[in-house]
Amino acid sequence: MRIERDYQELKQEVGLGHYEGRGWRGFHHHATMCIAAYGFLISERETIPPSGPSCAVLFPESAVPAGYRPRGSAIAA
Repeated sequence: MRIERDYQELKQEVGLGHYEGRGWRGFHHHATMCIAAYGFLISERETIPPSGPSCAVLFPESAVPAGYRPRGSAIAA
C-alpha cells in the first residue's frame, strides 16, 4: 500500500525512526520536520521527468512588453 511505502521511506530516507528523545514535544517537532522534508522531496521528485534531459525547463519564459516599468522604480529621464 501507498501509506506503508511512505512510512518506510520516512523511516529510512528522512530519519523518522531516529528520534531518541523522551518528550512528546520533541517527538512532535522531529516528526513534523521529517514529514515536511519528505513532502519537499516528493514535490522535487515530481518535477524531474523519468527519462528527460538533465536540465528541463519547468516554466516558459514570459515576454516583457516594450516600455514596461516595474512598480516603484524610478522614472528614467
